Amino acid sequence: MTKKSREKGFTLIELAIVLVVIGIIIGAILKGQDLIENARHKKFANEIKLWDTLTWAFLDRKGRFPGDGDRDGVIGEDAGDNVKTDLQTLANSPTENSLTLGSFRFYLWLGNDGVTPKPKNILTITNGATTAGSVAFSSDELAYMESFDASIDGVSDGAAGRVRGSNSAPTVASGTWVGTLTGLAAPPADAWTSATTALVYYFDRKPE
Repeated sequence: MTKKSREKGFTLIELAIVLVVIGIIIGAILKGQDLIENARHKKFANEIKLWDTLTWAFLDRKGRFPGDGDRDGVIGEDAGDNVKTDLQTLANSPTENSLTLGSFRFYLWLGNDGVTPKPKNILTITNGATTAGSVAFSSDELAYMESFDASIDGVSDGAAGRVRGSNSAPTVASGTWVGTLTGLAAPPADAWTSATTALVYYFDRKPE
């Protein structure tokens, strides 16, 4: 007696099981990507807060902010102001002002917003090491800015609070880590859009 072989397709139950397994795998991949992205956002925020902490530690030790050579309370106001030299007198100080997160690289600067008559101190973030090289943030880069804004101000609008968006790139000096805004009549208040070129953090005091 010969046995006749026949092709057998998947049953509906088997197909359902396969689809469930595929769904679980895809969900795990997406969850893993979210965890990686959240970890990067947290590292981004922690680096900014480290600079914030070091700035206040320098003030506590020296009686002035780093980059405030004339001790008038304003960072980067004079030609000889040097944030890099000052910060590197502290233990555990950064050796560079850049932060690499995956394929993204950001640069941190200390300076002032240039608003007269009394400029306010700021910590700015750009994606370029020079003024000309700082271009508008991509949508993925904006996600880092919005995440930090929400962690400080509770919302991520870029237009109010201590964290602001700026459509104008700061004037930066890679040799001194000084970054200042110029030509503004009021603190920047630009929403996070494809035109945003800098994150501006008023670490010293909230702008009026």
